[in-house]
Order: sequence, then structure tokens, then C-alpha cells
Amino acid sequence: MNNIVHIGDFFSLRNSVENINEADYKDLGRLIEAAQAFERCTYQCIYIIDYFKKGFLYVSNNIARLCGSDAERIKDFGYKFYIDYVPETDLKMLLEVNNKGFELFNSLPLNERTEYTISYNFHIKSGLRKRLVNHKLTPILLSKEGRIWLALCTISLAAGNEVGNIIMKKEGATTFFEYSLYNHEWMKMDEIKLSDTEREVLSLSTQGYTMNDIASIVCKSVDTVKASKRSIFQKMNVKNIAEALTYAQNHRLI
Repeated sequence: MNNIVHIGDFFSLRNSVENINEADYKDLGRLIEAAQAFERCTYQCIYIIDYFKKGFLYVSNNIARLCGSDAERIKDFGYKFYIDYVPETDLKMLLEVNNKGFELFNSLPLNERTEYTISYNFHIKSGLRKRLVNHKLTPILLSKEGRIWLALCTISLAAGNEVGNIIMKKEGATTFFEYSLYNHEWMKMDEIKLSDTEREVLSLSTQGYTMNDIASIVCKSVDTVKASKRSIFQKMNVKNIAEALTYAQNHRLI
């Protein structure tokens, strides 16, 4: 796979960015300062993709914990980072998501495009180990043609063990797009709805409270709390509270 995939494969003609000049880059210092501030207050790894220069504008220092390489080296690598650090099968998926993601993005209303985020899971290799991570990408700046010039990306450890879980969602929307790696197409889905009790039970569960603690806090019986958890897992189609939290974060339900 590494001999077949090239850096240029990640830069789809569907997101061909033109008419950007060096003067446009002079005002990006504050953007990088904002990214550095974000890095200081989050556990997530972050980087900024430059689709015009076809590389990385910024890479956070904490990315070394995931792949064992320093930020400056990864910034110099650019998209070679994926070729070197992503397993073959996952790399194939990333190329498909890249192409299909831009295809969907270009069909969205121009004035809404910066409100969307795409999220998916893949493995990153670190020596002999590989870790499943969740990757999110959201536009920062668009070209005059509505293509993504700069995008902010975050990487965090994923819950569960499944590659994929590909969704694109607009902030505050009651629907989202989910991509099927089996059918190779996007499907528009209705967002699940949590009751007030379910949302409270989920939030308290992530804080480490026991069933009895939660029942006391929300003034419900332990059986009601258990039923709420079962309902949450069923609605999200997940197996445990860690997966439920990841789902809720990806879909911005809490």
C-alpha cells in the first residue's frame, strides 16, 4: 500500500483550492496562536491542514504521545504522516472518506459549510503498537469558491475497537450524515433524542458516580437509573459507558 498511495491522492480535485497568495498568509499568526492556546487547555492532539500548500500549517506538540515523533517532523512530513503511520487497510479507508467527504461537502449550502464537522476512527501506529483514534475535521477558512483552504483537526483516543464510525454533522442540527463503508454511500439519519433523565444519568456516569449515587442525585430509584442506562445504550447502539460518552461527544448530545 505504501508504494501505491501517494501524498497527492489525499488532495482531491473536488477540493481544488486556487487564488490564495502569500499576502493571505500574513494574517495567520493569530490563528496559530489560538491553536497553541487550544493545545494548552486540551488533552487532544490538534493540527491545521493547509489544502492550498498541501501540507500542515500547525502541529501540536502532544501528538508525539500517539506516534512517537515530534511535532516539527510531522509538520515537515505533511500528508506523508498518514502514509507512514496509518496501517494499510485504514489508509485505504481514509482515502475513501477523503473523496466521499469532499463530494458531500460540495453539495452543502455554501453559507453553511463552515458549520459542519466530519468525524471517524482509524489506527495510528507507534512502533509495534497501534492505537484506535477518533479524528475530527472542521473548516476554518474557505476559498472564494467555497472549498476548504484551512481545516482544524483533532485527534483523541477512541472508545471501542471499530474503524470507521464516519459521520458528518452540522452544529445544532437534528439530522446528520453517516457513511457506510459497506454500501459506499452517505445516508441522512435522524439524531437520537435523550430524555432529561437520560442526559443527566449519562453526564453523571462519566463523572464516576455509582448507580446509587446517581439515583440519589436525580431523586430516582436505582431501577430507573438502570433502565435509563439501558435505553441510552440501545439508542446509541453501544456496549458501555465509554462508548456512550464518545457517541454523545461526537453527536454533541451533552
